[in-house]
Amino acid sequence: MSTELRDRFFALSTGSAPEDEVARFRAEVDATDTEAAAVIDGLAVSWHPTARFKAVRFIDAERIDEPVRELFARPSQDAPHLAAVFVDPRELSFRTFENIVPLDRLFTDVSLDLILAEPVELAQDAYTAQLQLPDVARARIEGLDELNLYVPPLNSNSRGGERFIFHSALLAEALTTAVSTALPEAVLDGFSHVNPVFRCNRFEPEDANFHHHRDTPYYDAARKHVSRYTMLLYLTGGSGEPALDLTGGTVLTDIGAFTCVIFDQRYEHEGAPYRDGRKVFLRTELIFRQTESEVAHDPGIGTLFSKACYLTGESVFAPELARHADTYYNQVAAAHWNGLSAGDTASEPFVHKRFRGVNFVANGYDFWFAKNQGLTLTEAAAITLLDYFNCKLGERAFRDLCESSVIEAEGTDWIPGFLAQQRDESSKQAAEEAVAAFDKSLFFPESEETNNACCPFHDWGEFDATRFGEVVDLNEAAQTFAKAHIMPAPLLMLGQDVVLDPEKFVIQGNQIHVLGKESLAPVNFAACWNSGGTPPNYIDVAATVDAAHFLVPPIVFSETDDCYHLQFDFFRNTWMVKQQQLSVPVPRIRDYDEMGFDVDDWDSRVEAAVAYPWMRAVDPSLINEPSDKRKAAVWWADDSPLVAELCDHLADIAEEYEEFDDEE
Repeated sequence: MSTELRDRFFALSTGSAPEDEVARFRAEVDATDTEAAAVIDGLAVSWHPTARFKAVRFIDAERIDEPVRELFARPSQDAPHLAAVFVDPRELSFRTFENIVPLDRLFTDVSLDLILAEPVELAQDAYTAQLQLPDVARARIEGLDELNLYVPPLNSNSRGGERFIFHSALLAEALTTAVSTALPEAVLDGFSHVNPVFRCNRFEPEDANFHHHRDTPYYDAARKHVSRYTMLLYLTGGSGEPALDLTGGTVLTDIGAFTCVIFDQRYEHEGAPYRDGRKVFLRTELIFRQTESEVAHDPGIGTLFSKACYLTGESVFAPELARHADTYYNQVAAAHWNGLSAGDTASEPFVHKRFRGVNFVANGYDFWFAKNQGLTLTEAAAITLLDYFNCKLGERAFRDLCESSVIEAEGTDWIPGFLAQQRDESSKQAAEEAVAAFDKSLFFPESEETNNACCPFHDWGEFDATRFGEVVDLNEAAQTFAKAHIMPAPLLMLGQDVVLDPEKFVIQGNQIHVLGKESLAPVNFAACWNSGGTPPNYIDVAATVDAAHFLVPPIVFSETDDCYHLQFDFFRNTWMVKQQQLSVPVPRIRDYDEMGFDVDDWDSRVEAAVAYPWMRAVDPSLINEPSDKRKAAVWWADDSPLVAELCDHLADIAEEYEEFDDEE
């Protein structure tokens, strides 16, 4: 049935199915509930739609665990490396709103000799040029439209059409070369490259316009990169009213296929669908090296941007918030060039939430908590982190665990009284303990005193793994590894429970500093073993802990007699901060009789000999770089001399057993 739901989804997604058939399908999906098949980028994924997993995404199939990989559909015949996965939209956060599809493989075997013909100046800092390219490359780029990767955009309330976002360093590199040889030198001053992240947009004649807007500039503070120009590459030609309107610059009613338009991002612009056919175009931007005086920090812009991102996530629950988020995004884009305009006195949206007995009000930048809830400032900061990053507690996203309602109001003076009233109304109900302090050292008990046992073989019946020296050494090494990930974490998720480490929330003046993760230290151990197992066989998983590590700027706060007011600029104007949530297995020593093998069964003995439960439970992200290269100083790495010694020893044991069996 799940496979049928998967296949019917793509059959019906063409848009040609009768409405009653689509309605029946949606009813079947809403009645289907299954567990996740894998976890990608922190999102649980399914290979078919269900009541929970409804948002489709496209990822490189190699990122899916091999045992379940073939269950996922490959809906694009021309991009067979892409698998379609279904995610729970309630789990999305600002890190995962957009699905950036990897498409470099489309261009690896294609000559991308791109040439921009002599550019024509349309207006000040606005140019058009015809893109010339080989037929094979042209067909490959035109084929982007046929990949069936389109999804409704997040800002669909202010624009028509569909789009998907993809990444191609190869296409960007070819366009970088073309731009570098075509545009005037004055435009290219400081030019670095074309952004490899593209938006492929498609409009049918009956679609709504893409309304007036400014493109939000790309800004990377670490690399000192900033975008100045938008690049539009039209894959189809046609006429529109207007096809492109650069406000105060120029209006284009007719555009030819593979026309490239490049304009300063200060321009507000609008585009209408073609009257007589499909309109398909790519959007990206020209990235420049930032000068020291080019970017100024305006806290007000950061405030609006944080609100926009937060409300985008909340719009999954309350669709009416999408228009407010879109308004904030447009204000931010305009402010990058012209500064913030004077604010009006109109009402703005707030979200009232109740999490395990704790009431708070948020708008994405400001978070208010009533003191009469018995909440400490540290606990308020912890809940704000959980909310903003939409962390997962067990299998459920934080926002899914909250009761939420939207309030539109003028100003903020009403909030303390509102929160006090919410507490009074629920005072008869025992509030759950939302977050609590926890001593993380309890995960790592002290080792038992070692004895002088030789090994399980020579001390049969009296062997105690918890007191055997080499097992104790290995367990302590495993504890050191787990501690390096768990101890620095300010928050831990223990299934559905969340606990915090108060020492990681340092309050200085009017700021709360959330301490980050420390670097890992190398761990070494040595062992020599006889038959009866090797040290890794005895290290099992005591618990799995979700450790949330945050790299965030200081949290500014103020307080009154009855309310905490926390303020966050996570993006620090336009650049983003990082958040990481890891699952870390906590080691424990298991005894010889827990291995469950049959002494008289050779296969059972071999299976027990190669069972390293704790090592196998460690997530690859804890030991591998993003490039999949092994992190330095991992003590059980494939090329570790100790592991090689243990493997050789196992081979010797196996050979001895085989000889023994032959003699028997």
